[in-house]
Amino acid sequence: MLQLGENLTKGLGAGANPDVGRQAAIEDRDKLAEVLDDVDLLFITAGMGGGTGTGAAPVIAQLAKEKGVLTVAVVTRHLNSKARSGVMQLNRGLTNWRKSSIP
Repeated sequence: MLQLGENLTKGLGAGANPDVGRQAAIEDRDKLAEVLDDVDLLFITAGMGGGTGTGAAPVIAQLAKEKGVLTVAVVTRHLNSKARSGVMQLNRGLTNWRKSSIP
């Protein structure tokens, strides 16, 4: 198991902030890369509209893409993403996913 962004979040999560989620994944990019070294197929499940799923999952997907790992992602919309800020985060998260996806 790997806790993302331990130094950044002190184990408290991303607080529904995608920027914190993204920075947490970037903080542990080397550890994530090591975990992916022997992986051929990666399944990512994430909730869009919050912090970790919206922010960290696209970073992980991009790293997997760089390493040539076939990646399947299943993402959901959080119930609280109906609020304007949640919808904006959701859309930004999906845009980031598209950057790491095969067209």
